Amino acid sequence: MQASQEFDYVIVGGGSAGCVLANRLSADPRNRVLLLEAGGKDNYIWIKVPVGYLYCIGNPRTDWCFSTEAEAGLNGRALKYPRGRVLGGCSSINGMIYMRGQAADYDGWRQAGLAGWGWDDVLPYFTRAEDHYQGASAMHGSGGEIRVEKQRLRWEILEAFQAAAAQYGVPPTDDFNTGDNFGSSLFDVTQRRGWRWSASDAFLKPVRARANLSVITGALADRVMFEDGRAVGVVWRRGGTAHIARARAEVILAAGAIGSPAMLERSGIGDAAHLATLGIAPLVDRAEVGGNLQDHLQIRCAWKVRGVSTLNQRAGNLLGKGLIGLEYLLRRSGPMAMAPSQLGLFAKSHPRVATPDLEYHVQPLSLEAFGGALDPFPAFTASVCNLRPESRGGTSITAADPAAPPAIRPNYLSSEADLAVAAAAIRITRQIVAQPALARYAPEETRPGTMLTSEAELRRAAGDIATTIFHPAGTCAMGAEGSGVVDSDLRVRGVGGLRVIDASVMPRITSGNTNAPTMMIAEKGASMILAAGR
Repeated sequence: MQASQEFDYVIVGGGSAGCVLANRLSADPRNRVLLLEAGGKDNYIWIKVPVGYLYCIGNPRTDWCFSTEAEAGLNGRALKYPRGRVLGGCSSINGMIYMRGQAADYDGWRQAGLAGWGWDDVLPYFTRAEDHYQGASAMHGSGGEIRVEKQRLRWEILEAFQAAAAQYGVPPTDDFNTGDNFGSSLFDVTQRRGWRWSASDAFLKPVRARANLSVITGALADRVMFEDGRAVGVVWRRGGTAHIARARAEVILAAGAIGSPAMLERSGIGDAAHLATLGIAPLVDRAEVGGNLQDHLQIRCAWKVRGVSTLNQRAGNLLGKGLIGLEYLLRRSGPMAMAPSQLGLFAKSHPRVATPDLEYHVQPLSLEAFGGALDPFPAFTASVCNLRPESRGGTSITAADPAAPPAIRPNYLSSEADLAVAAAAIRITRQIVAQPALARYAPEETRPGTMLTSEAELRRAAGDIATTIFHPAGTCAMGAEGSGVVDSDLRVRGVGGLRVIDASVMPRITSGNTNAPTMMIAEKGASMILAAGR
């Protein structure tokens, strides 16, 4: 084992949260900060080009390439489970959608006893880091690190779907990020002039020259070191050699909803019986570690259309692909500048629901499965997910070796309520498509198929065609009054000097895409750490 180096703060994970933390904690030159990232540098061209997510997801250069266990709720299917393994983490490979969620999400956290996590408490942390295309306002920031822009595209079929949604009863909205996201709009994205703008671009690259900030890539974190019940450092590996990074103040886990609970387990914090079977000496017996896994499951409904351009035709031949490339080269616009989903829609699965519990990602394309070939006919996809699933799963390590893949069991559609919402979501999507605004394009349902109409058939269809939308959360959840893996200050219960700061601390998943909330959590967490260190 190599001789140890000493820092004030050691951060495990150079993703969305880790980049924010590295920036904020190193802003004081008195703090020596180390950021450990298992992946490599984010200098791959397909990270920068928005459509490059197609070449980053499933690529071991940028993705951990995890898979779930076979899921009963998905009729025995296992899903690929992308997680960023590169500087910037998931913000370097994700859909770039900037979405805060609903005010009710955070007020629910506060009402559960987590003081300081209500909407009014967290809004300043969202706006502090934001550089919104419309400038500063009561709801948005200007001049911050995260650039938020409108997408550079126009599709007639998306405009028609938006008009159909309005006829159904979901009107257009100017802004999804005011605390109430009911309505439809093109998604705002984390891009700058047609390029992806990751957490690494925003927070890390501008401060890499700081003398008090060290960033090590290719550093596979093994476990946290403890002395007298307090975290004092991290053991990490590179090239078969073990290294020690000691922390005078705190160790911070920012490895995400899969990586952070795995790090806790390897460090002896978790279900003691499970750890013992892997030869890990339990330090804190806490079965909640890795539990409470929540994710957004999307049902990809698709329709064949006529008389309108979709990406299926535009990208279906060499000439079309060439013109797409030329448009991006000259204007940084068009399909190569597209986020994976373009039009957003937030609706209710039932009138009794207080705030929207369905999110649509509508796309001018269709395909059998992510990463596959586009269908050979013009079509659009209206993907819909349950924003507040009741199903809970878990993740756990399978060996003490940090390179061993974890067991990931989301337990999708295991709740009766989730099955009911899934069937309702398909019916509502059909009702939207049946509106007059889309009639001129003669939409024909290709997935799941018009022959499926009963409640039982629609529930099974959801299991057949649904897939993750890549939003795992909750596996190191905050809890009040002794409950939860971490407290409301994100400190790991049962030990000292250790925090978890990433999407895993969400007690309940937010009602929307999770990257912006993760960066907010890191902003707030950094403020807590700095206040405690004074």
